Amino acid sequence: MTATAESKRQRGLSDAEVAREVDHLLSQMTLEEKAGQMTMVENNSIEPAQVAEYFIGSVLSGGGGNPTPNTPENWRAMVCAFQKAALETRLAIPLVYGVDAVHGHNNVRGAVIFPHNIGLGASRDVDLVERIGQVTARELLATSVHWTFAPSVSVPQDLRWGRTYEGYSADSQLVGELGAALARGLSGRCSDDGGSVLACAKHYVADGAAEWREDPVAEDAPQQGSTAPPQDSEIPQAEDLSLGQWRIDQGDARLDEASLRETHLAPYQAAIAAGALTVMSSYSSWNGEKLHAHRYLLSDLLKSELGFDGLIVTDWMAINQLDPDYQQCVAQALNAGIDMVMVPYDFRRFISTLKAAVRQGDVAQERVDDAVRRILRVKLALGLFDQPIADKSLLESLGCAAHRQVAREAVRKSLVLLKNDNQSLPLSRDLPRLLVAGRAADDIGLQCGGWSITWQGEAGATTTGTTILQGIRATASDSTDIVFSPDGQFEDDARAAVGIVALHEEPYAEGFGDRADLSLSPEEIALLQRVRGRCDRLIVLLITGRPRIISEQLPLIDALVVAWLPGTEADGLADVLFGDCPFTGKLPFSWPRSMDQIPLAALRASAEAPLWECGYGLTS
Repeated sequence: MTATAESKRQRGLSDAEVAREVDHLLSQMTLEEKAGQMTMVENNSIEPAQVAEYFIGSVLSGGGGNPTPNTPENWRAMVCAFQKAALETRLAIPLVYGVDAVHGHNNVRGAVIFPHNIGLGASRDVDLVERIGQVTARELLATSVHWTFAPSVSVPQDLRWGRTYEGYSADSQLVGELGAALARGLSGRCSDDGGSVLACAKHYVADGAAEWREDPVAEDAPQQGSTAPPQDSEIPQAEDLSLGQWRIDQGDARLDEASLRETHLAPYQAAIAAGALTVMSSYSSWNGEKLHAHRYLLSDLLKSELGFDGLIVTDWMAINQLDPDYQQCVAQALNAGIDMVMVPYDFRRFISTLKAAVRQGDVAQERVDDAVRRILRVKLALGLFDQPIADKSLLESLGCAAHRQVAREAVRKSLVLLKNDNQSLPLSRDLPRLLVAGRAADDIGLQCGGWSITWQGEAGATTTGTTILQGIRATASDSTDIVFSPDGQFEDDARAAVGIVALHEEPYAEGFGDRADLSLSPEEIALLQRVRGRCDRLIVLLITGRPRIISEQLPLIDALVVAWLPGTEADGLADVLFGDCPFTGKLPFSWPRSMDQIPLAALRASAEAPLWECGYGLTS
């Protein structure tokens, strides 16, 4: 039984009933209406009235596509305005609103932000990830958003990749188990109240196998941009290509089909079986052929061989990469098996081009009908026709204490203890003095990372939550003198038995996070050295989206904790640092000794073992 069919049965509709309803709607639709259903537009490029005029099938908020001011109430009002316009069309086909809720409803100020996937991979807790899916679904529905572009089921092979933190692990089986768990939670298949949203397995397929390229991405190649309208180049300009930006992301996976299937396809099968009704194609290529034009992988393998009867959506403006001729871009993508196109800006151009392609025979009417049939079937399976606007009372639970407790639990279970000399951890609550250093110790934005309120994320008090320092202060004894310095420049006489240093990567997303070197920066090393000289035991917390090269600094460190990108509930760190809960996290990736052991193929070929193997983690 397919995932779509099972979802329909749960909602009391037989396959035959759904098929009749879809056929009835399809028989009444004009080409204009069908083209509109296949169109996804970003929210700042369209007005509600235009949704009705052009029969738009989907609107999305890209990273940072937030209302002003950014509140849950304003989010709901924005989404509902678009939905009400869709319901005014001749056939009253509801639209489906999409967002990148990749670690909670992470665009909304006040929503709970969970650890990024790499941290959940360290937890290895299927039940926890299912519950995270449930909480995320409820917070999405509070704003009447019905589609999240998650889970990411990439299997990263190169830690230099800026999307490494989007992957649960380098272990394909673990990725499949946790991706399926999130899909179940999101789709309501493990939810008592039946609340559900569309899960979307991405980015199909083998984006995690893209190889490092010595030259940066071509300046005229469209990439995912911000939610602002595109400039002449239609791409974000990398700030410093010497760092390695855009050297892996959107690249080429050079591997045989057996490896693609075994390592990279398997997690998609698991997520689809668990309820994911949508799949997003990848910007990347397989052996030189772009995935968005790859008929074999999209249609022959995913749809025909695996029986996927949901819809395939593009990534942001991704079809523009296929050909200099835009009509060829549209034709190649749709003929390959794409069903809905994330335009995301000039929707009029896409619709007119699609209609022209059909009239000229570049795209068959049957292919259009198949795409629209899939879109309608997914909307029916989701229950959008019955309840296109979600229950407003759900707003009361957005960011609530119960949801934050799930995130706090996720933080606790994601922490990995890599070193603990002289039983430096757990800490005593009754320390006379505790030195705390590092900007990330008291910065919500840094601990959340990319895809948090904005696309790239940013430092500062970007949303509601608890910082590491706040959690420490709330847990330690009232008699403990906690002295904090962001840069470790304490007063001359400041000394303590224990010092804590939080080291961090600056927030990033996608190709902006590609890095040639994952070593600690000179500034981070200097911070370690400053605090090392003022304490007897040095505890280091790594706030990071991937393993860092830290071999040379290890002798300075008594206890090393990888906190990944923990999200808004960093009091979960204090729970473990002070011994209220044990360390249980295990590395989801092997930890290299040096850059010579990156990528994974280099590590496997290395004569030396990694610093720590995948699965390593101390309990005390």
